Amino acid sequence: MFRPPLALASLSGEADADWARAGADYAGAAFLGGIALDEGSRAAAREMVARDRNEFLPEDPVGFIDRQLAALEDAPIQPAFNVRSATPEPVVDAARVCRDRDAFLEINAHCRQDELCAVGCGETLLRDADRLCEYAERAAATGATVGVKVRAEVPGVDLATLARALEAAGASFMHVDAMDTESVIADVVDASDLFVVANNGVRGDETVREYADYGADAVSVGRPSDNPVVLERVLAAVDRHLRSDLETASSR
Repeated sequence: MFRPPLALASLSGEADADWARAGADYAGAAFLGGIALDEGSRAAAREMVARDRNEFLPEDPVGFIDRQLAALEDAPIQPAFNVRSATPEPVVDAARVCRDRDAFLEINAHCRQDELCAVGCGETLLRDADRLCEYAERAAATGATVGVKVRAEVPGVDLATLARALEAAGASFMHVDAMDTESVIADVVDASDLFVVANNGVRGDETVREYADYGADAVSVGRPSDNPVVLERVLAAVDRHLRSDLETASSR
C-alpha cells in the first residue's frame, strides 16, 4: 500500500503538508489532519481550541484538504487525510478530493475528546458500527481508497468484528491505536484482509518487532513524527522487521 511501511500519524492542528514533506525521507505515507468537516465537528473543534488544543479550522475544510494535497503532488510520500464528521455527506465530499489527488481518506473513529464525542464523532462513531460502515461505504463508492482510524480497549467494541464489517463496506485499511493491548493487531489481521497499520508507542526496534510479530503490515509514528532522530531509528527497525517480510510476500 505504501513503501517503506512506516507512516506519520496525524497530529491535531499540526499535521499539514509542510509536516508531511519534512518526514518524506523516512516515511512511506503521511496522514494529514485531523480536520473537522461539518457544523457539529467544527463547533467541537472550536471548543477544544478554546481550551488550548491545536485544531485546523479553515473557512472551507474541503478546500483546505485539496490545497494541502496539491502541495504534496511532487513529494515522495503517499498522502492521506484524517477527517472528522458527525454526518456522512462531507466525508463523501472529502473522499472525492482524495480520489482526485491520489490520496487516502481516513475516517476518524478514534478521538475521545468530550466535545467530539458529544456531537457523534470520534470514539462515538467507533461505538456505532452501522454508522461507521455507512461512512466507509459511501466514501469508498467515490473510488477513493478509504480506511478508518480506531483505538483498542473501548468497552463493547470488538475490533476484529468491526474489521470484517468495514472490509465488506469497502474499506481498504485500518489504522489501529493499540493502546496497551498490542495483541489486538493479530486479532484484526486474522479477521480480515485489510491493510493494518499499527500505532501506539512506536519508537524503535522493540515496538516495531512486536507489531511485526502480530502481523501488522505497517507501523505509524504519532507525537515524535517531527523528530528525525526517532524517525531514523524507526525506519531502521522497519527495514529489519517489516520491509523484508512484505517484499518476500510480494514475490510469491
